[in-house]
Amino acid sequence: MVGVIRRLNVVREVKGKYDHNLNHLTSTTAHAQHLLNIRAGPGAALLPKEVTKVHMQFAHRIEEGHMGPRKFWRENLPKLKYWNPAVPMVINRTTDQKGPAVMTIYFRDDKDAKPSSTSFPTSSADGSSPAPKPAPGERIVTIDMKNRNSSVILKEFLDKTGAVALQPTAKDEEEFREFEDLHRRSEIDRERIRKMNDAKKREKAMLAKAMSDAQSIKAASA
Repeated sequence: MVGVIRRLNVVREVKGKYDHNLNHLTSTTAHAQHLLNIRAGPGAALLPKEVTKVHMQFAHRIEEGHMGPRKFWRENLPKLKYWNPAVPMVINRTTDQKGPAVMTIYFRDDKDAKPSSTSFPTSSADGSSPAPKPAPGERIVTIDMKNRNSSVILKEFLDKTGAVALQPTAKDEEEFREFEDLHRRSEIDRERIRKMNDAKKREKAMLAKAMSDAQSIKAASA
């Protein structure tokens, strides 16, 4: 029985160290991949200085043609924000599923004019931040996003703004491949953990049986 207890303790120790290292690696990897996904890929683009603001309005849920706008907001807009931090980008989400899904892009007519000092609304989840009228010296261009794929919305956005799409660098491509490899290896890690958990359960069962047998022998000898 001592041998069983010793093996169980070894399994616990090894699994504990493995879980700690794996959790640390997973957290670090997830953070690095998140940064890469923001920095590179569809939506990574430099806006011309004439673009002053971007406003998006769509519904909370994806029904009634709001899936594309929602996906653009989730996947493409973070990249645009990363590369254009000085351009306000406001989201106005509503509960009106049958309502419009519109992007409003603000342009400064005079390239040499100073940015407008007019306040721009903050993002809202209750429909309280509609697109304001353009300030003096500004004009707007709209994109109807309803019932449209996010990639189509992105293409029209790039066409209408004149933004320059940024291609992933060789280093970005290498990191994407590394993350794909990590995901494949994580499947192997998960299988390894499953086997370790199964081994732990077997050891516990063996220990319980050994203790039960010991009690039976003790009782019979009394």
